[in-house]
Amino acid sequence: MGSCGLKPLTTLDMTINKNTFTGEFSYSLDAKGRVNIPAKFRNVLTADNEQSFVITRGMDPCVWVYPVTIWQSIEDELRKLSSLSRINRSFVRSTVRYASSVQYDKQGRIAITPNLIEYAQLEKEVLIVGMVNKLEIWNPKLLNSVDKESQKIDSSEFDELANQIIL
Repeated sequence: MGSCGLKPLTTLDMTINKNTFTGEFSYSLDAKGRVNIPAKFRNVLTADNEQSFVITRGMDPCVWVYPVTIWQSIEDELRKLSSLSRINRSFVRSTVRYASSVQYDKQGRIAITPNLIEYAQLEKEVLIVGMVNKLEIWNPKLLNSVDKESQKIDSSEFDELANQIIL
């Protein structure tokens, strides 16, 4: 034990936090609109999520996939927004309008709704990207295009953001 009563970390202790998603995986969308959630992501999903996610439109042309417990905290924050404000109503509507709960099957697949498939322009090949608190499901061509646009962002904007967190 260290002087603060903390146990030093060893390589055996280092694991990904529960409900935390990192990395990128290539999968296929089947004819029924189902895609496999990578085992790495399923394995960090906590039991209280009951093998379920909430899927909705992303801010970019992709599908956002949240663990149910994280989605519940988003709903709690959305409830705090006054419905008297037009911008608040519009934001809440755009956030929850296309949301639906999905549970993965024995093969680890979730079904994506037709309107989300259309919105994200998903075809047979998809990329599943871990975004810390959620997953994104992308058409690889669209993600490549978004990545190219991101390269045009002024590096000082990234520096500002990096100053807010410890990297």
